[in-house]
Amino acid sequence: MCGICGIVSARGGVDPAELAAMNAKLVHRGPDSEGTFLDGSVGIAARRLSIIDLETGDQPLANEDGSVRVAQNGEIYNYRELRAELAAKGHRFASHGDTEVIAHLYEEYGLDFAARLRGMFAVAIWDARGRRLVLARDRFGIKPLYYRDEAGELRFASELRALPRGEVDPEALEAYLAFNFVPAPYSIFRGTFKLPPGHLLVWEGGQTRLDRFARPRPADETELRTESAETLAEELRARMRDSVRAHLVSDVPVGVFLSGGVDSSLLAALAAQESSEPLRTFTIGFEERSFDETAGARKVAERYGTNHRELVLRPEPELLLRALAETFDEPFADSSALPTYLVSQLAAQDVKVCLSGEGGDELFGGYYTYSADLLASRLGPIARLARPFAELLPSSNARISFDYKAKRFTRAAHLPPLERHHGWKEIFAPEVRAELRTGRSEFDPVDLLRARYAETEQAELLARLQDVDLGIPLVDDLLVKTDRSSMAHSLEARVPFLDTAVTNLALALPRRLKVSGLKKKILLRRAAEPLLPSEVVHGKKRGFSIPAAAWLRGELAPFAHEVLAPDVLRRQGFFAPEVVAGLLDRHAARKEDLSRQLWGLLAFTLWYEGHVEQEPGPPRSAPLEAARA
Repeated sequence: MCGICGIVSARGGVDPAELAAMNAKLVHRGPDSEGTFLDGSVGIAARRLSIIDLETGDQPLANEDGSVRVAQNGEIYNYRELRAELAAKGHRFASHGDTEVIAHLYEEYGLDFAARLRGMFAVAIWDARGRRLVLARDRFGIKPLYYRDEAGELRFASELRALPRGEVDPEALEAYLAFNFVPAPYSIFRGTFKLPPGHLLVWEGGQTRLDRFARPRPADETELRTESAETLAEELRARMRDSVRAHLVSDVPVGVFLSGGVDSSLLAALAAQESSEPLRTFTIGFEERSFDETAGARKVAERYGTNHRELVLRPEPELLLRALAETFDEPFADSSALPTYLVSQLAAQDVKVCLSGEGGDELFGGYYTYSADLLASRLGPIARLARPFAELLPSSNARISFDYKAKRFTRAAHLPPLERHHGWKEIFAPEVRAELRTGRSEFDPVDLLRARYAETEQAELLARLQDVDLGIPLVDDLLVKTDRSSMAHSLEARVPFLDTAVTNLALALPRRLKVSGLKKKILLRRAAEPLLPSEVVHGKKRGFSIPAAAWLRGELAPFAHEVLAPDVLRRQGFFAPEVVAGLLDRHAARKEDLSRQLWGLLAFTLWYEGHVEQEPGPPRSAPLEAARA
């Protein structure tokens, strides 16, 4: 695991001091060592978190004659097989890890190298013979990579903080207000972009092009329709075990983020069975009972004898929210980033690698929205009639409360399938964005979802909606949350559900084995039954979510009013102060749960203060004492 960055220019030589300054801003991603390669018009640098090959794995690494140089952020899980294949073809290796394998793989297969990699990666390759720079990002977008291409000079980095800042992109901001994250290919700054998942960027002679090398998509279900659920459950267990075994490969200790839900509990069970010593597990709890998940996590930990640590969370707003704003190099408003940040900090005291359950919901049908998608076609007319009554319900502080679900469902059930799927999760509706924004863009962020949806028109409806979630919110929300929160503490997070051994099966499952009525994750739960307590397998969906609605009506309310004060908003110039004040008042009066909207405004305002009005540096950890109950 590393942070990588670099410059390649058709205008002249690379300034070593500029490259060093970029690399210094990524120190949290790799505190163990740093390395630089300079060759006139190209410079590549890396910060290393040593996980595999502790002695000889410092980057950038090269092939035998130095004609190919590689820096990598991530882990390649099939590197041993690839190494043996390449050695049989005559390639000679100077190190024992996975990064050098990429150099030889590129030398052997050229731009086809990326399709042969099993793992999570953001890679930079300098081809000295072809005077060509190649960037690659893994097929699911687990590892980040940004780039800025200006007048023949390309700069790239693992995080936006290491690149030149520009003006806030109005289309990116419009998308942020709709989703609470900035979706690829946008970044928050005009002219700087995210390399999309499964893509290569090739720079030659000052010109760049993007090529897609992988596109996971819904597969033909017909082959699995006649298979029994029990047979497929056994197959899924075997594939999950294979993935977990691969993700445990490390020369340092590995732990598991344990939420108490079926996804992370299954990872913990399999990892404990595959480990030669007691597994380390970590969880976050809350004083608010509807959000607390420590009991389920503790049962799994006791069953498998893990070395278990937990933290009961209580907010200290000034410290924790400002720490999050430092951590995320773009505005980012998934409030579950707060417990993810803290559980990462807790885990980093004991381990350098943790397994996390991202991808399970998108692949196997775990979200309440999928049940809503299937029910809406039958209940849409009734929902339209019920909407006036749902709007009168007072707002609760409970987790995913009845009033919250009723309002969301009745507002969107009558819409076309993709639009209603977005409607269940939409942050600011278009009419509210029009009131809120000063200098608003006419860009419709839902067009990004529509473009993804259009790529799978031959697939079944639920599979198409899962594919949208797999390609956009998973990539730019959940995986960003996990990457930045863990790397802020120099901790590597691995995601076994997003291994091709698992995804190839999940993408071919018929709907009956994913969602039926209010039942979700049907096959995954069946696969987990022999390994986990029944109350964990069949319990409500868990995750590191927080009681944001209650906090913003209680201990966080003064901080929210301070950060979103009219003079602050007028100075920054993005949001209408009177509209924001109305949102604060409406939430406080329990007329509606607006916690996601308010959290988004807080996140943007604090981010702008720390990353635009000031010079950003590496994130600094808030003390865990600020979070203890």
